[in-house]
Amino acid sequence: MTLAIRELKLSHFRSHKAARLETDGRPVAIYGPNGAGKTNILEAISMLSPGRGLRRASVDEMARAPERLGWKITATLDSLSEVHELATWVEGEGPRQVTIDGKAAPQLALGRLARIVWLVPVMDRLWLEGAGERRRFLDRMVMSFIPSHAEATLKYEKAMRERNRLLKDNVRDASWYGALEGQMAEAGGAICDNRVEVLGRLRSAQDGAKTAFPAAELSLVSADELPPEQTTETLLEAFAAGRSRDMVAGRTLTGPHRADLHAVYATKGVEAKLCSTGEQKALLVSLILANARALAEDFGAPPILLLDEVAAHLDADRRAALYDEICALGAQAWMTGTGPELFDALDDRANFIEVTETDGTSKLEEKS
Repeated sequence: MTLAIRELKLSHFRSHKAARLETDGRPVAIYGPNGAGKTNILEAISMLSPGRGLRRASVDEMARAPERLGWKITATLDSLSEVHELATWVEGEGPRQVTIDGKAAPQLALGRLARIVWLVPVMDRLWLEGAGERRRFLDRMVMSFIPSHAEATLKYEKAMRERNRLLKDNVRDASWYGALEGQMAEAGGAICDNRVEVLGRLRSAQDGAKTAFPAAELSLVSADELPPEQTTETLLEAFAAGRSRDMVAGRTLTGPHRADLHAVYATKGVEAKLCSTGEQKALLVSLILANARALAEDFGAPPILLLDEVAAHLDADRRAALYDEICALGAQAWMTGTGPELFDALDDRANFIEVTETDGTSKLEEKS
């Protein structure tokens, strides 16, 4: 069973006016100078999953300048024992559209066919950033196992925005809050359950794994007085009890949106935020690999991995170990770097693609 992109086409996406790539399912090493358009390829692939992609950009930002005519991404995907044709695009100022095998589909349907996990340079500061970034990182991993987690998150955030509006307007009528808090509690209970379940899977995937990367002891912590593991019933009670305090603050101060992901470098007993830059990077790579191992068992195939500038902060031995683990997993990893020497340890185990840029247009040349 495999999960791999066999063909990828880009039209007016970022710096790519028109591009076409074919692969044989092996990892893909993309190299070229900074600004040539390497990351744009990975971003395009990330748009074959639900959400705003690895840059979290607006659809307008993805359109090639100066035309701004919209953009289109199409792909042939091997998903387990099936082959699917995926397409997503934007026309002018219209909404993003998705088709699967030629039929219109919601974005969330992509997550049931293509499990895509990424690691990008901005994540290198994950352990030093605010809790919001770590929640987003955790929820992306959760969605790779449980695509419906995205629906629960959207439902929770929508209801919370409406509740916050009532709080800011100093509305005191309890009947106005009841329905919204019921929606938040139902979705929030699912969010909590999903996070706890996936953290358990990640822990199991790290236990006894043959890896050159350090294991992380993971836990959920919360910025409010409630523990991060909550049920629908306990959340409903907490929302009702906290209305007066929330009204003073003008926002909801209790719930799964206040949770944080805590990590400790297991063998050293040191919090991730206190580790060196190289150790923090190694912990992130370790979690991505654990995610891939657990998904391979859960989904039936490892996810597609998008590893942007993955060689940063990894020495030659660690790079070689990473490539060995990716190949042992059988994962199609799309990796970028400035030069082919960064991928020497892959040898003939990967497809190599050189990206160059002329007058704002990216050019691709397949090397193997």
